[in-house]
Amino acid sequence: MSAPIRIVVADDHLIIRQGLRLIMETQEGFEMVGEAADGEEAVNLCDELKPDVVLMDLRMPGMDGLTAIEILRTKQPEIAVVILTTFNEDDLMMRGLRMGAKGYLLKDTDRETLFNTIRAASRGETLLRPEIMKRVLAQGNETGAVTSSPADLTERELEVLRGVAQGERSKEIAMRLGITERTVKAHLASIYNRLGVDSRAAAIAVAAQRGIL
Repeated sequence: MSAPIRIVVADDHLIIRQGLRLIMETQEGFEMVGEAADGEEAVNLCDELKPDVVLMDLRMPGMDGLTAIEILRTKQPEIAVVILTTFNEDDLMMRGLRMGAKGYLLKDTDRETLFNTIRAASRGETLLRPEIMKRVLAQGNETGAVTSSPADLTERELEVLRGVAQGERSKEIAMRLGITERTVKAHLASIYNRLGVDSRAAAIAVAAQRGIL
């Protein structure tokens, strides 16, 4: 039996932290190992506990979630961060994804989406619900996205990127395109390099902002 996914929750609302802890306790394969009320506490807890995933609120007193994400991506890039917030924060969401957050969860999300998103993040993958992806793409258009030159990404890389934007896993992209998972990962590495990012979520956010998607 595999070890449970170890999770830290950072949110300044006690009721959110308590609610998530109760949910985690009812599901095998997940363990909430710590909780923080602000970004600084979250960073310190991650340094101490070395969790697999952090659910990070963006608006907190003191050090906010964006600052905490930036610090974690520098100090502990192996820890997957999932943004935990509300629908009216599109600009903050985009900034968090560009900084390397693996995904985005609404505070009123359902259990299945919560667990699937955490599982994906722990694997280093990104799982964005279709309605959230639409907001990412729309936000990119609203900021005056400039269409990238076709030379920036190859046609195959664009096919892989579109699969990522649709929430497909590497295995699913490989099957659809008739290539190996290893080749998909090689294309992803090239995409990251060309876009100057280091995660699927950041690639989606930057591609949307540049008008590639």
